[in-house]
Amino acid sequence: MPLYEYICEECSTRYEKLVRSNGEAVACPKCGSERKTLQLSVFRTTKSNRGSNGPSYSGGGCGCTPSSCGCE
Repeated sequence: MPLYEYICEECSTRYEKLVRSNGEAVACPKCGSERKTLQLSVFRTTKSNRGSNGPSYSGGGCGCTPSSCGCE
């Protein structure tokens, strides 16, 4: 199940929702409105590598990272 991030167009609340199917209604948890804008979700993973000073990053399904994006 994908996790989607939304912004409500009525009250500007940001929220996340696990969506089971494309036809599932998604309403704002604060005001109940179904008027929303889907946000681009980017996730971060970390690897435990010896000699590494920081986390490695992984973007969404199109290859985005903090320094470049393969979505274009």
